[in-house]
Formats: sequence, structure tokens, C-alpha cells
Amino acid sequence: MNIFQKTESEVRTYSRSFPVTFTKAKGAVLTTDEGKDYVDFLAGAGTLNYGHNNDVLKQALVDYIMADGVTHGLDMQTEAKAEFLNTFRDLILEPRGMGDFKVMFTGPTGTNSVEAALKLARKVKGRSNIISFTNGFHGVTGGALAATGNQHHRGGMGTSMPDVTRMPFDGYLGEGVDTTEYLEQVLSDPSSGVDHPAAVIVETIQGEGGLNAASFEWLRNLEKVCRRHDMLLIVDDIQSGCGRSGRFFSFEEVGIKPDIITLSKSLSGYGLPFAVTIFRPELDIWSPGEHNGTFRGNNHAFVTAATAFKTFWSDDSFQKEVQRKAKKLREGLQAIIRKHGNKTLELKGRGLMSGIECPDGDLAGAVIKGAFEQGLVIETSGAHDQVVKCLVPLVITDEQIDFGMKVLDKAFAAAMEKRERKAS
Repeated sequence: MNIFQKTESEVRTYSRSFPVTFTKAKGAVLTTDEGKDYVDFLAGAGTLNYGHNNDVLKQALVDYIMADGVTHGLDMQTEAKAEFLNTFRDLILEPRGMGDFKVMFTGPTGTNSVEAALKLARKVKGRSNIISFTNGFHGVTGGALAATGNQHHRGGMGTSMPDVTRMPFDGYLGEGVDTTEYLEQVLSDPSSGVDHPAAVIVETIQGEGGLNAASFEWLRNLEKVCRRHDMLLIVDDIQSGCGRSGRFFSFEEVGIKPDIITLSKSLSGYGLPFAVTIFRPELDIWSPGEHNGTFRGNNHAFVTAATAFKTFWSDDSFQKEVQRKAKKLREGLQAIIRKHGNKTLELKGRGLMSGIECPDGDLAGAVIKGAFEQGLVIETSGAHDQVVKCLVPLVITDEQIDFGMKVLDKAFAAAMEKRERKAS
């Protein structure tokens, strides 16, 4: 029994799927204490968009530390925070028509960002109800968990979680059914039993929910419903943001304008804990200290985030390269689907947040186990863990994508052959 099994809580998950000890990481490669390399199709669950130990970001962080730069500053003004805010505004927000948006430092993780968003929406509108969606995942602290659909995670709370009404996500009731029409109906009917919500919270691409990508039309209709019924639109871009979908924000191509946006995961660019909630300026009705936290001021994350913006987002060249790689990845996944089961496998997701949906979690689990044995770290998602989910670093090479596709091809072949033998 190793130290992890002996001392670490049973709540651990990833170490069960990947039972090795990693010692080094670079780009899209993880290396174990035995010197074996694994290509990383997990990327810290979408936290390492620029890969492990990116040289430019690492150097900026080392220089800052060696100059005795402030590490922890609560919400005090620091040079690192000023640089982050200036760069975020100039390179990310202003070019996207959000230059006047307020930035709220909420704490180190995505769930902190969601908690702040829900709290602010309720405060602004003076209503408690929130609309969330089937298969949505927003975090595992109380308020965020109430908006999360997954029963496994919800069951960990051990108590009821009120003030959230669940609605069917796009495609949940089958093709050809626009579920925003149902939302419109219940909000228009004073006898529907649905209290007037303060806000709607939605992921444009449901990461943990199974890579369900909402259609652009559905998202535009959702925004219209929000406007008609005086509700705020919150987009949870924690996993699908920071370039993951092909643009910095996952909703850019859609043409919608959220009132509140949550960001975390790859925001620091280096895997450092960092989250913000950004929102329209007229919503900034907080009193000083009304929402706070000890770890709002991760200055190391400010440094790497600002450097990432300047390195990757000063023009559209990186964005175009991400889109090219997404096309290559999705074409590779589609080839696997054609080869191993057009009728039983389905391409899911959008951009470099794509994967293959299997008939059940057993097949998907066998695939990722087989892939790991061949040197590929990849996870599953979905209500039944039925989706083989690719979250590659955005800086992954073409050769590493090709390697991953070859491994998945072999893993699917072996898993399906074993299933057929068992069935016969």
C-alpha cells in the first residue's frame, strides 16, 4: 500500500484511473518516476491550455518570484494585479465589446466564481430562483452544487438544495425540440409553479455533462427568453473558455451578450488557482467586503495570466492555430467513429473540447484504460461516464494528436472486440 492509498482520502478520483506517480511535465507530456512518458489528453481537466511548464510563462513567474514580488495580497493593489487588469481589459475584453465590464476576484477555484455570480444575480434582481440545465456542472460548493445536475455530486451534500429550477438543455428531449420554448411557456404561465428567476446559468458546451454543445440558435433563443422575462444571463465559461472552444470565450461565435461570465481553470495559464467573475458595470452593486475571501489575490497567477494574454492573444494567430488543430482532432475522432461504429458512436463537443460518446460507460471506461496502457492520459465524462473526452493542451503538436488518434483507434478496437466476445 503506497502513501496515497494509506493516507489520502477515498474521495480521490484521477489517481485511480492513472495509478502511476508523475514527476515531470512539459507541454503535452507527463513523465513518471520510472521515466515513462504519457501524452496528456486531460490537461488538468482543461486547466493547462498552454501546456505544462510553458517556457514563457515560467520565466515570467520565476523573474517575479526572484524579485520578491508580492505573493499574497488579499484584494490590495499590487503591480501584478494592475498588469493583469490592464492586459485583460486591453487584449481580451475591449476587442470583444466588454471593455467596461467589472472584474471581481472571487477566490481560487471555479466554484468560487459561480457562487459569486449566483449571489450577485440574486442581489441585483431581489429574487432567489435560478434556472439551470440538465447535465450542467457548476461546482461542488453549496450554491454551485444546487445548480449542478449530476446526482453523484449532489448526493455528496447530504441535504436538499433549494432555489434552483432545472430545465432541459438543448437536445435533451431529442432533435427538433427547442427546449427554450418550454422555458418560455413555464415563465409565461403564472400557474406553472416556477418562481420568477433572477438568472439563468448555462454552459455553452457541457464539459462534465458529456460534451453536449448547445446550438447557436438555441443559445440565441435562450438570451431572448432572458431579456423578455427580466432575467440575467450567466455563462459558465470555466471549462470551455480561455480558447478551448476555438475563441477566447465560447459564446463569441454565437453573438450573444451575457450579463455575467465565470472564468477559472486556464485563466492563469499555468495551472495556478485563479478565478474571476466578470459582469456588466451596472450590476456592480456590492458593498465593500460584502463578498470576500482570503485567497482573492494570487499574484503569481496574475503574472502568468497577463503573460499568457500577451503571448497568445495579442493577435488572432494563436486562435487560428487552435481552430486548425480542432479540425484535425475532430476529423481524427470522426475517422475512429466510422471505423468502429457509425451507429453506436457519436462525435461530441466543439473545438478542442471534443470526444466520442459510447453506448455506455463500460465501453468508454475500457477505452480509457486501454489508452492509458498505451501511453495516453484521457478521461470520461457524461451522466454515465459514457463519453471519451479529449481536453488536449491548445499547444499540442500535430504529431501528438496523431499519436492520440492511433492509441484511441487501438483502444476502441480492443474494447469492442472484447465486448463482442463477451456477448457471444
